[in-house]
Amino acid sequence: MKSEEEAKRLVPERFHKWIHIFGKNASKRMPTRKLWDHAIDTKEGFVLRKRKMYPLLREVREEVHKFITEQLRKEYIKLLKSSQIALVFL
Repeated sequence: MKSEEEAKRLVPERFHKWIHIFGKNASKRMPTRKLWDHAIDTKEGFVLRKRKMYPLLREVREEVHKFITEQLRKEYIKLLKSSQIALVFL
């Protein structure tokens, strides 16, 4: 968003009290932790599934690495604690 004034011009007035949430500064970090935040634990007896690894072109791999590094920095994502993996699709 270029400026809060421009956003107020584009967004209906009833939503103006939330404009600050969508600003550049707010998007640089995660909201503070709340009591209702929690981990997702696997059930007893959960069996890991093996998934095929898809090779990426060097340029794509670099972009994925850059994206993941930025998301880790912002704490939007955390390092994996599980042995289960998820595929990356672009």
